[in-house]
Amino acid sequence: MSTYRTLEVSTESPAKPRREFHYRWQWQLKSSPEALWPLVANTERFNRDTHVPRIRMVGSEPVINARRKLKMHRFNFFGIKLVPIVWYEDPFEWMQPHRFGVVRNYVKGPVRQMRVQVDLNAREDGGTDAVYQIWISPANMLGYAAIPFQVGLLSGYDFRRVFHHYDRMAQQNRSLEVKLGGSRLAAGARERLKSVRPKLIAGHVDGALIEKLYGLLERGDDLTLTRMRPYALADAWGVPRRDVLELCLKATRAGLLDLRWELLCPQCRGAKEIDEHLHQINPTVHCDVCNIDFHVNFEHSVELTFRPNDNIRLIEEQVYCVGGPQITPHIAAQVLVEPGQAVEMQPTLSPGRYRARALSLAGAEPLLVCRDGAAQFTVSAGESWNQVEREISLTPRIIFENKTSNEQLMLLERLAWSDQAATAAEVTALQMFRDLFASEVLRHDVQLSVGALTLLFTDLRGSTKLYQQYGDAPAFGFVLEHFEVLRNIIAEHDGAIVKTLGDAVMAVFRSPVNALKAALQMQEILSHPPDGTPRLILKVGVNSGTTIAVNLNDRLDYFGTTVNLAARLADLSDGTNVVVSEAVQSDPEVIQWLELHDITRYSEPFIMQVRGFDEELMRLYRIGLTHLQMEKL
Repeated sequence: MSTYRTLEVSTESPAKPRREFHYRWQWQLKSSPEALWPLVANTERFNRDTHVPRIRMVGSEPVINARRKLKMHRFNFFGIKLVPIVWYEDPFEWMQPHRFGVVRNYVKGPVRQMRVQVDLNAREDGGTDAVYQIWISPANMLGYAAIPFQVGLLSGYDFRRVFHHYDRMAQQNRSLEVKLGGSRLAAGARERLKSVRPKLIAGHVDGALIEKLYGLLERGDDLTLTRMRPYALADAWGVPRRDVLELCLKATRAGLLDLRWELLCPQCRGAKEIDEHLHQINPTVHCDVCNIDFHVNFEHSVELTFRPNDNIRLIEEQVYCVGGPQITPHIAAQVLVEPGQAVEMQPTLSPGRYRARALSLAGAEPLLVCRDGAAQFTVSAGESWNQVEREISLTPRIIFENKTSNEQLMLLERLAWSDQAATAAEVTALQMFRDLFASEVLRHDVQLSVGALTLLFTDLRGSTKLYQQYGDAPAFGFVLEHFEVLRNIIAEHDGAIVKTLGDAVMAVFRSPVNALKAALQMQEILSHPPDGTPRLILKVGVNSGTTIAVNLNDRLDYFGTTVNLAARLADLSDGTNVVVSEAVQSDPEVIQWLELHDITRYSEPFIMQVRGFDEELMRLYRIGLTHLQMEKL
């Protein structure tokens, strides 16, 4: 480790020279910059781990270019509680995974200004030379006395300790930490956990997974438990994501956790509202950072998270940073550019689609990151954005140019949303969620876009004859048994029954291929029943597309053209085949599954007008397999 401390005199204003302390620490770490970045650039956790006091936003001033007015909760110097420290914080600037920094201009307290810059420089041996620098100018004599002790000594020790700790975590591929030591459970929580364990095990939850959750509830830190994302937990634990999501849902039903719906801005992707129930969701939400009103949709902007119930752990929601790189991890590069100036950056990018834009300006420039893309390009704010998608390399030299008369916060962001989010579209399409939380519905006056879903409709062929042949009571029993068969198959394929309509079923899936697999299995099982049970012929139609979520008869339901067509397709099935739309047939996962099992040759295309859709001819497909073919799957 190398540490430098200097007291410099700024020459920016000869009339009023400004004295400034400069500290520089450098450490040689074993992990790569890419492995360290998610840990080091998580400034909220880093500030907490280095004993920076909590902060909060103050004032009602409009947020311009993500610049905020903040206040520190407390600051002690030799046991003396100082006056509140208030500052204006410029937007963080960064380029993944190499550098980030921030400037703070203070209006109250012993400091006038502080600049922080962190550099992660790759070494040839795969490790990293980490450099942490602070430039800090005192505002008064207290600042001259406090800075060397607080920053040079105490903070310097904490920075070294935390950087090496994060290096060990990166070496062990750990993104989640449960601290050893005493329990932090609420009074009586241990008895509640003990009483709930048998119920979770009876609900087919793996005992080892229960132990992981209990350990997290008992010893996890507040920052982790404030926002428990089931898929992120699953990745950290190395277990299937669906298992952890179902565990959290069952634990919520058992009173261990509380669920929350976070409403995410489509641009900065920060949580702008947090609701405990779906009926509390407002369809339009304002983002003060992006200064936009956005329409909520189930596909991206509503994410399900969890936190411990107060009877298990009392969690105090604390804020240590509001603008670091990992708060908006989809932004690969961000920089504040003055009018008429240009700034060059060179981030390391992953392949995919991106866009470059300025926070306060409408529009964006589309970009495709690929290995053979351009090594350098310029993004200009103040001119019409280039709407032709340009290809850029994985490590491009980007020149952010500001041709406007105002400063611009310019950024490069990935378009793909995080796959660690358990979205409302996915969660509400699960049978377990609908079984455990049937009362979770939207308000009657709210309709929300769900994005792409797959709808499956069934209908028993010849059900009238069934009642005539066996009598009302036995036939009704057979229909109820058939509902149970369908429910189990649908749940097994990650779908959910939305409602029953007489002897018909409407079901929803996130994946077209899962809907098709479920449809074929339904027909197979019902048409080859055990002895004593009549053979049932099931007509099935499947369609995929965008839908709208609504509250219908106090149930979360869907409507739209996609739903209507799926219902019509079931009418076209003769019970020996599944009728699917072209949207289902052309889905990449469906194509791969059909080819893998050599089912493509059993897919019969046909063109016809569908009732209610008379204005166009539709290309549809019948997929029917024999009993022998089904046994081979």
